[in-house]
Amino acid sequence: MPAAFIGHGSPMNAIESNRFTTAWRSFGRSVPPPRAVLVVSAHWYIKATAVTAMPRPRTIHDFYGFPRDLFDVQYPAPGLPELAEEVSDVVHPTWVGADVDSWGIDHGAWSVLVHAFPEASIPVVQLAINADQPAEYHLRLGAQLAPLRERGVLVLGSGNIVHNLAAMDPRRPEGGFDWARRFDDAAHRQLTDSPADVLGLQAHPDYAAAVPTPDHFIPMLYFAGLAAAATGSVSSLVDGYSYGSLSMTSYVLS
Repeated sequence: MPAAFIGHGSPMNAIESNRFTTAWRSFGRSVPPPRAVLVVSAHWYIKATAVTAMPRPRTIHDFYGFPRDLFDVQYPAPGLPELAEEVSDVVHPTWVGADVDSWGIDHGAWSVLVHAFPEASIPVVQLAINADQPAEYHLRLGAQLAPLRERGVLVLGSGNIVHNLAAMDPRRPEGGFDWARRFDDAAHRQLTDSPADVLGLQAHPDYAAAVPTPDHFIPMLYFAGLAAAATGSVSSLVDGYSYGSLSMTSYVLS
């Protein structure tokens, strides 16, 4: 089963049609129907490692200041409670909690899934990003998830390799600042040539500008860990920028 990292950008992508959402739809049509989708979203960033384990996860609208149409979006995909135990088994001895009532499907997940799998018939489980753990932990945990791909689980990282909200420029709706392009290009070379060494990006001179907070960057580390543990190849699904300081680049591991 393929894996993917999606640069999800603004929640508005959920209700818009553009070249990024077109690529996500094409991806969903191109893959074998997965048994489940395990999502590592930038927007479930807590002080624990946990997975959702409820049979009917709620659609979470974890944003404000957007049009009513966006708050009306529902993604009623079922959960798959037994996948929580499988995740715990494959990453043992790392402890993974089972969340049965506090989370659900956040917009980092559903803004992509409404395009990739619009019928919402495939079970969705989310894996929380443990904010107390270093980057090495997340890269390693991504590699440990690799056996799930052989069991029909599509692992999806949803974030943005470059994500600097403070630097956004509305005059650049589809452009990228030079520093954003340099860092995104470096990430591309790392992911396609040597994903196991992706932590070297932390030494890049543009890292501080591109990654002022780690939440949107970490989902890519899970994807890189999967790629390092796999025999498949990494390729770009779509690339580009929003408002100068958001990379929309997405990748697929075949």
